Amino acid sequence: MERLSGDYYLYPGATDRALREYRAFLRPTGRRPLYPRVAQCSCRGCSFDDVRHARDVLDQVLRQLPPRPRAELVRRVRPLDAVYLERTLPDPFARQRQYRADLWWRRRLASGAEGG
Repeated sequence: MERLSGDYYLYPGATDRALREYRAFLRPTGRRPLYPRVAQCSCRGCSFDDVRHARDVLDQVLRQLPPRPRAELVRRVRPLDAVYLERTLPDPFARQRQYRADLWWRRRLASGAEGG
């Protein structure tokens, strides 16, 4: 699917990288809130500095996969989503600040200036 996608951000290995970045962001244990960091560059590599981009990639992959591989990826992503929701804080101004405020993971407080 990655190889056939015409999307700049979906290249071979992007799904694996997105999963690794998502897990790494959520890895610190504890009860302190986590704040996604805004990427300083929108190239393929730097864009993963923002965990929300990693989640965007996973969402796009989930929408394009056939049912069986989609179900397998959902089983991996769903628990991460639960931790993300638990460890991040809602952004009451996301609708004004986020270019994709329709996506629940983008409606969380981030560190740095919001783009879009």
